[in-house]
Amino acid sequence: MDSSQIEGIGSNLIFVFGGSLSATSDMRALARSEPLTRQDAEALADGARAPHVAAVAPEIDRSATLTYDSKSSTMSITGTTPEYEYVRSFPVEYGRYFTSGEDSAAARVVILGSDTAAAFFDDPELALDQTIRINRIPFQVIGVLAQKGGQGFSGGASRDNVAIVPITTFQKRLFSSSSSGGGEVDFINISATDKDSIDAAIDEVTWIMRDRHDIQYEEDDFTVASQEDILGVLNQITSILTIFLGAISGISLLVGGIGIMNIMLVSVTERTREIGIRKAVGAKRRDILWQFLIESVVLSVAGGAIGIGFGWGISAIVNTFDVFTTYVSPQAVMLAVGFSVVVGLFFGIYPANRAAGLNPIQALRYE
Repeated sequence: MDSSQIEGIGSNLIFVFGGSLSATSDMRALARSEPLTRQDAEALADGARAPHVAAVAPEIDRSATLTYDSKSSTMSITGTTPEYEYVRSFPVEYGRYFTSGEDSAAARVVILGSDTAAAFFDDPELALDQTIRINRIPFQVIGVLAQKGGQGFSGGASRDNVAIVPITTFQKRLFSSSSSGGGEVDFINISATDKDSIDAAIDEVTWIMRDRHDIQYEEDDFTVASQEDILGVLNQITSILTIFLGAISGISLLVGGIGIMNIMLVSVTERTREIGIRKAVGAKRRDILWQFLIESVVLSVAGGAIGIGFGWGISAIVNTFDVFTTYVSPQAVMLAVGFSVVVGLFFGIYPANRAAGLNPIQALRYE
C-alpha cells in the first residue's frame, strides 16, 4: 500500500485501535486493555468535546458467506454506521447508503462493493432491490459502491470485494455471539474537520478516550493513529523488508558467483588441451581471456533470466489471489540483467585469466 492508497481510504482520516502499541507497552498491558465500543464512538462524535472531529464511524469486520441463486462467495463483511460513506470516502454508484433509522431498527439491508456485485450479477445496477443471503440470512441490496481499486485497510482485502451492513444489524442478526463482542467494535474511523486540524483532533480524541477508560497516570490502553502515522509505519516496514531482501540477494549473488567460478575452473581444466591447440595455432592471451569471460557472462545471464522468469511467475500467482498487487518493472529486470553481467565478469576473471596464462606446450601434453 503506497501513499496514494493511504490517502484514498479517507479524507483527513484518524484511526483508534484498542490496545497500546507504544515502545514501552508489554503483553500484560495489551491483555488488560479495554475494548473499544460504540459508546466510545458516540462520545468522540460529541461536537462540544471534540470540535475538530467532523464525523465518526465505528467498524467491525468479519468473514461471511454470501449466496445468490446458485452462486456463493466468502468475503469480508463490514458493520458500520451511515457516516462511514463520508469518513472512508466510500460513495455509492447505484442506489443509496442505509440511514440511521435503518441502523437503529437493525434492518436487513446491505451495500455491495463493485466486485461483489459483479460476482453475482451481470450488471451491478441489477443488484438493487435483489435479495442476497449473508450466512443464510436474507438481506435487501440497497446500494452498490463505486469502484475504489487497491487494497483495503483491514486484512489487505480488496476494497471492492466487500459488503457493508448497519452495525446494529451486524451485531444483533449476523454475529450475535461473543465473536462480535456485543457493543464492541474493532476500531473507530474518525475524520478531522480539515487537514490542519488533524493534530488537534488527535489530542481531543486522546483525552476523551482516557476519560472514558478512566486512565489517569497509566499508559493509554488504546492507540490513535493518523494517515501519516500509518504511512510512516508502512515505509519503515518496507525499508526493513528491503534491507532483509537485499541481504538475501547479496548472499545469493555470492553463492551463485562462486558456483559460476567453480564451473568455469572445471571447464578450464577439462579444456586444457583445447586451449593449448588454440595457442599453438596463433590465439593470443586476450583471445583466450575473452572466450572464457564471455562464457562466464552467458552462464550468469542465463541463470538471471531463469530467476526473472520465476519472479514474473510468482508475481502473477500472487496477483491471482488478490491479497496485494505486485508489479515487475522493466527497470528491475534491467537491473537484474546488469547484476548478472557484473557477477559473470567478476567471478569469471580468475578462471579466464588462468586459462589465458596456460603454457601452450604444457597444455598440449595435458591428458
